[in-house]
Order: sequence, then structure tokens, then C-alpha cells
Amino acid sequence: RDHGNGDGACTIILHLNKQGVTASPYEAHAPNRRGGDMLLLRIHNNMGIRAADDDVDTPGESRPPPSAPPSTTSSSSLRNAAIDVSESAPRDVPSFEEWASYGGIQSAEGFRLVSELIDETGYWDVSADTTEFVPASSPVVYVPSEMILSANAAMQEFAGQVDSDVEELLRANGYGSELRQYYLMLKILSEAEKGAESPWFPYLNSLPRYYSNGASMTIFCYSVVPPLVSRLCKDERARLKNLSMGKRGINFLSNDTKGNEELWRWAYQAVYTRGFETNNGSGDYCIAPMADMFNHATEPNVELVYDEYGNCYAQTTQDVPAGSALCMSYGDPTNPSFLLSRYGFLDQTSPATFCKILPKHVSEEMTNLGYAHNRMLFYKDTGDVSEEVWDILLYMGLGETDPNAQQQFYQAHMNSDYATKQSMHQQYYPVTAAKLGNHIDTFLTDLQELQNKGEQYGDPREHPRLPLIMRHNEFVRDTFLAVRSAQGLEQNSFA
Repeated sequence: RDHGNGDGACTIILHLNKQGVTASPYEAHAPNRRGGDMLLLRIHNNMGIRAADDDVDTPGESRPPPSAPPSTTSSSSLRNAAIDVSESAPRDVPSFEEWASYGGIQSAEGFRLVSELIDETGYWDVSADTTEFVPASSPVVYVPSEMILSANAAMQEFAGQVDSDVEELLRANGYGSELRQYYLMLKILSEAEKGAESPWFPYLNSLPRYYSNGASMTIFCYSVVPPLVSRLCKDERARLKNLSMGKRGINFLSNDTKGNEELWRWAYQAVYTRGFETNNGSGDYCIAPMADMFNHATEPNVELVYDEYGNCYAQTTQDVPAGSALCMSYGDPTNPSFLLSRYGFLDQTSPATFCKILPKHVSEEMTNLGYAHNRMLFYKDTGDVSEEVWDILLYMGLGETDPNAQQQFYQAHMNSDYATKQSMHQQYYPVTAAKLGNHIDTFLTDLQELQNKGEQYGDPREHPRLPLIMRHNEFVRDTFLAVRSAQGLEQNSFA
């Protein structure tokens, strides 16, 4: 089909099935960064990969539409609409699925998009599951490179169109390592500015508008979470603020777009909650439409793989029973605070959480002993305490009373002298147990004060993320109580 833009490019889509090969009209633009002719083969083969179109489904089967609230606007009339990024705007998922199908995005038999309400907010989350059994190492989604939003491609597209002062400002403020995400934000903003004229419009118009992460929280929200979570959430807000600076130096965006803070926040959210590093050695950071619909899980069953051409494959890492959610990993499952601050959800299946021991200064020796947020763990279900917590508590305790013994313990650790370490742990157990109990007591007292503040002064109508924050605090409290019980420490009124 001739695109009609004078560049001589055309798109041909073929449907290959058991009945033969047929051509299909291309009802919506699909991005084509390569130029020239592009041939998209829609294959229904033994691997189960197929296009999402109804006309290539197995006879007698139909693919149910997502259960998100139906859009009242048809896909044809959407081409004359702009993208509404207000939190109350609906997501047009059906038009996205149509766009994805025509653009060459393929999915396995049984793959579908489903939706559910996000708690009491009234907003909808769209995710992926399968209605059929999927064996391990099977492809479930294929996204061709032409349909992927690439940071590397955005940096090439906008080369010379962003003043050098903008990048220098980002580097000076400590965000030089996030230039890829910045340019991907600019790509989304430039496409959003085009409205329905953008080839990405159906995808962008299907994205969430409502988020619950740190960049979306109010100042009051930061005041009712523990210190580490508060810092992480404030970091998200600071990152958004810094990546939204230097707008005058962006020559290809209109003044209306430059001044639309809501639009910039939405673009930021899309990049940081849907984009991931590629694993093909390209150093790229990409958003792969349809492959970005997988939710997070502590035990994921899907992983994303990029080939040398930039195509994205989502494949299973284990057998997936019919009726199961298809999920990937967004990060360390023992760090629910990061998942809340970056992605805006509470992972109730997280097996552990950081113990919240926050020294005023973390020395090199403490780092060598294992001080890190992903190693200093309290385990929710068992009440166990990681070895690193005991080591740091003993190291800190000895530093207050016997510096020579502190160095003896540290050298035993560095020399892998576990017999000496174990002997010293037994000798000083009353000290470390007392420090652990005192830490738990102090933290639970502070946490209860935060909960009281949230309940007494927080109005969910003004702070709609507050119920989620309260659940996060309860999750942390229950984990600390489990540790107290399992370690045989003195009980108090927090039980």
C-alpha cells in the first residue's frame, strides 16, 4: 500500500496460513525507520506465533477483546483526535491492538490482554495472560524493530536539534547517565505533539495516564512513608524535574508542548515504567509495544530478548499453565521500596525487604561486610534475618565498645575465617540481639506515627496514592513483626 507521502515507500502485509497467502489492507500507519519497502510476514506455524487479526485465528476460535472499559470513539475518528493525558482520560486498548496487528506484532495462541481495576482508584491496569498452556522456552510475543521506540534511534533522529547546553545541564546535575531516557522522552513528546498524525498515535493513546509512583505523589505522601522510601520517591520527582529542564534548547517542540507539565510527566512515566535495557549489546534502551504489557512478578515466567537487528522476543522461562498471568521482572524482588517508588505498586509476593538500618555513614569496611539494600534483608514469611544484618550489627556494636575486637571480626570476614566469625557471633549475641530488638522497636514506633499521620490528616481525595502507601507501611510492619517473633525478641504492643 502506497503511504501517499511521496517517499516511494510502501507496506505490504501478507497473511500466511494453511489456506494460503492473502494480502491485507494496512488500515493504520506503522513506523518504518528503515525507509524503502518493508515486508511483514504474518506467520501461523508450528511455534504458535500468529498475528492478532481475527482473520488468521484458528477456525472456531475467537480472540476476546480486553476487558478494559470500552472506548466510545472508533479508531477512524481517533485519527482526528489529540492525545488527552489527563488522569481521567480513557485508554483506547482496542485501537492499539488493531495497530499492533497491522504493524507486524505477533502473539502466541492464547495470549490476550486483560484488565482489572487498580484498587479503589477507579483506574484500570492492562496486562497479559494466556488462555492456553505454554511450554518453557516458547515465544509469546514478537515485536519487529520498526514498532519499537528506541533511545538510540531518538538520539540519531534529534542529533543537532537539541542545544548542547541542555546535555551539559543534565550532566552537571548528575543525570548524564540518563541521556538515553531523556531523548526517548523527547521522541514521545514529539509524536504526542503530532496527535493523530503520528504513526505511534494508537499506541500512545493506549498508555496509562494514572500512576502511583514517586513522580506522581504529593509532598504529603512523602511525609508518611519510611525514610528510605521517601528518599527514593523524592529522587523520582527530582529526576522528572531535571529531565524537564532546558526546554528552550529543544528546537523541534512547540511552545505549547514545552510548557505542558502534565504532558512531560506523562512522557517521563512512559519511559521509566515501560522501557528497559536491551540485552543484545547495542546499549539501547527501548519500549517494545505489546511486550510492555507484562506485569512484574517475584517469580517471572517471561523474559525479553533482543536480536542483533533490534527485534524483541518475549519468551517463557518455564511452563505456564492455561489461565496464568504472563509476567516479567522489573527488578530485585527483595526491594519493594524501589518497585513502589519507580513503578507505583506494592509487590505483596516479595519474599523480603530491606531491614531499614541506615547508619549516618557507611564505611568501606561496612560495604565489604555486605552493607547493601539488597543484602540487608528481613524475610517476611519466615522471619529470618540475613547474615549481613547480623554482621553489620556486630561490627557496629563492637565499634562502640571494643575497636580491637571490631577489627578482629572484620579481618576474620575478609580472610573467610568463618570459625572465628561464628565464635564471635556467639560470644556477643546478647549485644547484637539487643541492637536488633532496639532497631525494630524504634522503627515500629516511627512507622506507627507515620500511619497515624496518614490516617488523621491525609484525605485520599487530595492524595489518591495514600491508600497504597498505607498498605506498603502495613507490609513493612508485618515483616518486622515476623522477624521479632521468629528471633524470640521481647514482644510489645505492636503485636
